[in-house]
Amino acid sequence: MSDPVRNAHSPAGANFPRDRNWHPPAFAPWYKTSVPRSPRQALISLDGTVSEITGPVFGHNMLGELDNDLILNFARPGEMPIGQRIIVHGRVLDETGRGVPGCLVEFWQANAGGRYRHKKETYLAPLDPNFGGCG
Repeated sequence: MSDPVRNAHSPAGANFPRDRNWHPPAFAPWYKTSVPRSPRQALISLDGTVSEITGPVFGHNMLGELDNDLILNFARPGEMPIGQRIIVHGRVLDETGRGVPGCLVEFWQANAGGRYRHKKETYLAPLDPNFGGCG
């Protein structure tokens, strides 16, 4: 069976190209979980929708001094949030692979118990007073 993504003839620039030197093929029989998950038809590019820009939104003028650090931005002096620490870094690129200047990326993360700090969150785990989960 051939890779439907690799053999698809999409219009130039329709999708951000996969770097095949870094990413494995979407369909790889030697990697069994890729078989049921791989696309069966050519990929298509979709325009952004309202659902992608709704929800909690921070403006550049609302940024606090520690909003770039989800570990420290809600922590009380001398205390730390519960949970494993990770470092996330990256670049924001447009559909042609060029950097996007002046953009703001929001991160949302559940606390160590799997709960978000949101008024509609109903999960039974307690909130961590030292972890806000956004920044």
